Amino acid sequence: MHLFLFSMVVVIYTLAMAGNAAMVLLIWAEARLHTPMYFLLSQLSFLDIFFTSVTVPKMIAGFLFGWISISFGGCGAQMFFFMFLGAAECILLALMAYDRYAAICNPLRYPVLMSRQNCLLLVAASWLGGSLNASIQTALTLQFPYCGSRKIAHFFCEVPSLLRLACADTAAYERVLFVTGVVVLLVPIAFITASYALILAAVLRMHSAEGRKKALATCSSHLAVVNLFYGPLVYTYMLPASYHSPGQDDVVSVFYTVLTPMLNPVIYSLRNKEVTGAMKKVIGKCGAGRTV
Repeated sequence: MHLFLFSMVVVIYTLAMAGNAAMVLLIWAEARLHTPMYFLLSQLSFLDIFFTSVTVPKMIAGFLFGWISISFGGCGAQMFFFMFLGAAECILLALMAYDRYAAICNPLRYPVLMSRQNCLLLVAASWLGGSLNASIQTALTLQFPYCGSRKIAHFFCEVPSLLRLACADTAAYERVLFVTGVVVLLVPIAFITASYALILAAVLRMHSAEGRKKALATCSSHLAVVNLFYGPLVYTYMLPASYHSPGQDDVVSVFYTVLTPMLNPVIYSLRNKEVTGAMKKVIGKCGAGRTV
C-alpha cells in the first residue's frame, strides 16, 4: 500500500510541478500572453509550485523511507509556509476575479485599472496578506503547551490537527481562527461572487455571440479553480471540529495540497484557446529548431 501511495503521489506531484512550471515559462516566453490576466495566472502557477512543495516532498519521503517524524521548528516552518502560500493564493484568486470584472465590465478603463504597476501592487498585496495571516496564526498556535502525545493525526503540520494535541484550552483561539477564516476565505468568496454576478449581467447584455462565448470560457476556468481550492478549505477551517474527523481532514487536504495544484494548469490550458495556441507555437518553434 505504501508503494502504491508513493507512486501515486510522485506522479501527481511531478505533473503539478511540470504543468505549473510550463505555464510560467510559456507566459514569460510568448509575447501575446503578456497581459494582466496571464501575469496573474503566472503568479498563481508560481504559488502552486511552492504551495505543493511545502507538504508533498515530506509525504513522499514518509512513504518511501518511513521518515514520519518532524522537529518542532520544522513543524512550525511547514505550518507558516503552508498558511502563507495558501492565504496568498486565496487573495490572488479574488484579484483574478477583479481582473475579469474590469476586462468585461470596464473595457475602456481596463488598461488603466490593470496597468503593470497596479498588477504588481495587487500581487504584492496578496503576498503581504498571506505572510501577515501566517505570522499571526503560527505564533499563536506554537505558544500552546504540547505536553501529551506528539503524534499528529495528519500528513503535515496543519493548525486544526496541531490544536488537538494542545494540553490547554484552545476555545478562544479557535474563535480567532474562525474570524481569520472569514477574512481570508469568506470575504474573497463574497468578492468573487459579486464580481461574477456583475460579469454575468454584462455578458447577457452582449450582442456578439462570439464575445459571450469567449468571456464565459475564460470565466468558467477561473470558477472551476476557485471551487476546487476554496471548497475543501472552507470545510477544514470554517466548520467546527466536531463536524469532521482526522481521517476526513486527510482526504479533504489532499484536494488543496496535491490535486488542485496539478489541475490548475490543465483547466486553464484546455479551456483557453490563447494558451493552447501559444503552446502549439512554442512546441512548433522547438521542433523547427531541432530540425535545423
